[in-house]
Amino acid sequence: MQDVTTTGFMRVIGRRGAPDWFVTEYFRVHETSTLEKHIVDSIVNHGTGRPVFAQIIGEDTPHIIRTIHLLKALPVAGIDLNMGCPAPKVYRKNVGGGLLRDPAKIDEILHAMRQEIDGLFTVKMRIGFDGMENFDRILELIAKHKVDLLTVHGRTVKGLYWSEVDYTAIAHAVKSVPCPVIANGDVVSATKASDLITKTGALGMMMGRHAIRNPWIFRQWREAQQNLPRFQPTLNDVRIYIQELADECCDAAKATEKQAGRLKKFLNFIGLAIDADGKFLHDMRRTETLADLLKCCDAHLVGTRAAEAYPEEPYRGLIARPTRETQQTCEL
Repeated sequence: MQDVTTTGFMRVIGRRGAPDWFVTEYFRVHETSTLEKHIVDSIVNHGTGRPVFAQIIGEDTPHIIRTIHLLKALPVAGIDLNMGCPAPKVYRKNVGGGLLRDPAKIDEILHAMRQEIDGLFTVKMRIGFDGMENFDRILELIAKHKVDLLTVHGRTVKGLYWSEVDYTAIAHAVKSVPCPVIANGDVVSATKASDLITKTGALGMMMGRHAIRNPWIFRQWREAQQNLPRFQPTLNDVRIYIQELADECCDAAKATEKQAGRLKKFLNFIGLAIDADGKFLHDMRRTETLADLLKCCDAHLVGTRAAEAYPEEPYRGLIARPTRETQQTCEL
């Protein structure tokens, strides 16, 4: 996730039960692109013990090949192509989800990448741009070019993050390609992850925004799969998590207002399960400095509420980003 899966965030998640593997923020590929240093840092310094796949986004085939050569020098588990980003500023450049309109270009890129990648080559995609007319053709290309693993987000690009997820389409992908398929889209809890394995036949689930809200989700799903008691975090556990986000993900060299703004991006998701009325979201959004923001967290999460269970799923009716419903970027 852009602006999320940083070195610090990987570390914080890793302490709570890391996923089987991480995927980096995407490396932007174009004529003058270089490997962004902070993304490289997340590959080499995350310290979680988990594999990390390097994600790229672009459509300039020669420069994709150049980037692959640079990535080969890093300890990546594999290379992932983004064909799912729904941000208008991205798809208008015919990259990310924009590629789904152009199967011929996808054919060219997948061929070139498969020729250059000796190890694992993975693809992340949505089920279409504004419809599914190219879905089967693109699945054929995934099979043709021997992609090792496919992640399918069950929405179109135009569906952004708020349309209904088409899990039937994901199940269709599972049956249509020879490689394993990972399902993505509204995987809100370990319970739902287990249900979707049965519903779609997918190998596993990709969790994004809901792993920000509940960093224990990967641990809880493992426990569910092993018929073990499921870890139940408290609001005090959430407060500790927030402090680690502040310590690991907020640049102390920046002004305190900037640090608060950075932390609020995470709290917009965490707050979806703190109270049903959205009081925490209301109060924290009105703080200005990091110190005041953390005091607000104390007021809602410790004291008399500290031992209260943190719900597995978000409360209905709350919105993480009320001013961002048109999603102009892929950033958090």
